[in-house]
Amino acid sequence: MRVVLLALVIAAFVGCGDETSPAQPQGIFGPLGAPLPSATPEELSIFERGRAVALRRFGPADGLGPEFNVTSCAGCHEKPVLGGSASHYRDFLLIGDLLLPDTMVPRGKNGIQLQFSLETDRVPSDPLTNVSATRNPVPFFGAGLIAELPDEEILRRADPDDRDQDGVSGRANFDGFEVGRFGRKAQTSRIEIFIRGPLFNHMGVTSEPLPESLRAQLPSARHRGSASRSSAVTGVGTVTAAQAILLDEPTVDFDEAPDPEISAIELFELVAFSELLAAPQPEERTVASDRGAQVFAEIGCANCHTPSLQGPRGSLPLYSDLLVHDMGEALADGIPMGEATGREFRTQPLWGITATAPYLHDGRAGTLDEAIRWHGGEAAPAKDAYVDLRGATRADLLEFLESLGGRAQRTEGSLQAGAERPRPGEAGAPLPGLDPEALLEFDRGRLLFDRDFSFSEGVGPLFNGDACRSCHFDPVLGGAGPSGVDVMRQGVLAGEVFEAPGDGTGLPRHATDGTRPEPDPESNFFERRQTPTTLGLGLLERIPRETIAQRADPDDLDRDGVSGRLPVLDDGRLGRFGWKADVPSVREFVRDALSNELGMTVPAAPNASFGITADSDGTSDPEIDPASIDAMVAFLQSLAPPPSNVRDPEREAAGRALFESAGCGACHVPVLRTEDGTEIRAYTDLLLHDVAVPGAGGIEHGAAEAREFRTPPLWGLNATAPYMHDGRATTIDEAIDLHASEATSSRAAVQAFNREERRALVAFLESL
Repeated sequence: MRVVLLALVIAAFVGCGDETSPAQPQGIFGPLGAPLPSATPEELSIFERGRAVALRRFGPADGLGPEFNVTSCAGCHEKPVLGGSASHYRDFLLIGDLLLPDTMVPRGKNGIQLQFSLETDRVPSDPLTNVSATRNPVPFFGAGLIAELPDEEILRRADPDDRDQDGVSGRANFDGFEVGRFGRKAQTSRIEIFIRGPLFNHMGVTSEPLPESLRAQLPSARHRGSASRSSAVTGVGTVTAAQAILLDEPTVDFDEAPDPEISAIELFELVAFSELLAAPQPEERTVASDRGAQVFAEIGCANCHTPSLQGPRGSLPLYSDLLVHDMGEALADGIPMGEATGREFRTQPLWGITATAPYLHDGRAGTLDEAIRWHGGEAAPAKDAYVDLRGATRADLLEFLESLGGRAQRTEGSLQAGAERPRPGEAGAPLPGLDPEALLEFDRGRLLFDRDFSFSEGVGPLFNGDACRSCHFDPVLGGAGPSGVDVMRQGVLAGEVFEAPGDGTGLPRHATDGTRPEPDPESNFFERRQTPTTLGLGLLERIPRETIAQRADPDDLDRDGVSGRLPVLDDGRLGRFGWKADVPSVREFVRDALSNELGMTVPAAPNASFGITADSDGTSDPEIDPASIDAMVAFLQSLAPPPSNVRDPEREAAGRALFESAGCGACHVPVLRTEDGTEIRAYTDLLLHDVAVPGAGGIEHGAAEAREFRTPPLWGLNATAPYMHDGRATTIDEAIDLHASEATSSRAAVQAFNREERRALVAFLESL
């Protein structure tokens, strides 16, 4: 019945006559991330409020979890600006139980594999999963204009039976009774649904459908006017269980935050923000781009990447038919969605494409050339024609694609072209007194630290991020990171006795083959690791070993209850960095992170024991050169510590006195000095302490026992939430209350403070 109805619908719109020259749309183009130029003052105000919602970090008290992948909308839609896509560190997995070809039961949470649990740290893999596929986030630029398109405009291009015998048989996908247009498989028809789904599925944030009074105020509803979105397809399509919840019912969960966890007005502003994002501004035509456009049409790219679709405002140069097409076995992911099979994907819009790498549904292509070469199925003839092009002609085609908007904002990481280094006194600035040559090396290392590396450059086969910035970006490049970029540790815990797996305690989140890395079969204990800031790292490296050693008291000989241990590693070096003080130097920190977090091999080097020098991913080893490592090391060694944040000197001075009276400075030592006498006000002793609650288990690593952690520096505390090694504390107050064992007396002293004293203490800590 569905096929018959669909054929009748298509027949009603195919053959409506030749297309006439479309009207040129006005007020729709702008820089990526900017609002539509046609937006009214009221809409611009809503846009800014919605932007704030998109940037908002959710915590457990706000409704995050109890299981989640990210903590904000901006987490996945950040590149090159808010509203865009993201690099591989934000990839996620679709999972299901494939019963028959294109018949799948979603597993996990509505077909999503979640990573993090507020209760158990790691969400286990669903044992009934037999198919999984990577998804790279999609950009939202111009999404509101796509939402305005009438269903008929999409349907009239469908040719599911390839009646014209051109080898292209695009089909519409359906979201209930409406034509889908959003998502890698055009599985969603409205932006509201496209937003409510990830809010719940990726963040655990519950919502209710927008009331009709607010839905009618959305830009897409007002501009669509009388254009049909559903009348042409009444009776076509089925609604999945997950879609039914999002279409008709509130989402609910069982955490302590009351549902809905995002208000109707916040949801409205978030949807409106997405709908008001401008379409990417195309560049002025050139001789080369005109030649490329002609080649684009001649070799058949335009058969799917339709140059324009007609909307209420005029002709949208979308370069997509918004239909799903069979892209061949090499790209097939085995995940059916609605009418789309495991081999079918929506034609990706090409406006702004140059700024939203990586490409394809799973981001496997780092360049447009790679993306084209991966095309198969219905696109195979066009791909083959592209491969056969002469070099100059192929360059013209690529020039045309890059001219479709966003090239000026393209970035290899998060830093926009020409971004200035932070000034003295700002977070992320270099140490004062660096000579010009050192500043140049700082700048080079900063760019490499920020840069997204691709699979073809060696990222993987297992990884957590594809840039150093993937974890270290709060509040600036080189800083800390939110819970959504935590790394995972694993092991076997029997009582309080820990045993590390043979391959180590690390458990990456991602794999380049579209599956989830699984733990050691014996592991029964998992622990998240919150990203610490790297600001000031070089100064901590310069504190003499003797200065740190003289504060150690492993047997608590002074009977003060504090027994810090010196973290001496197996090779005799002193561990200084990481929650377990398991890394001895900035250089080893860089080598270790490149290998264990990015999956990249590093060159062998004298006196270096961290980092992996060879792997089996097909990229020649080493995958990064010594000069690049030198530059990253120079950047981190030259980063100034976080600037102070003094706002209320009188209260903060009172808080400092309370900090001292409670004995917090026994571990969080206010001042240490470098070999040349420079004062380091990091508030750490760099020793290992047991601060865990009685009976708690933990991960052994380096010289640290399961319950021991290095005293974390407190500088920059106001900008590095959440706190503790696993991010379980969302506020400084919560972090204090979680201290135990060696910190028990200090915690008790703080808990005895009255409200004003406690506020003063927190104000002092926030000022560091």
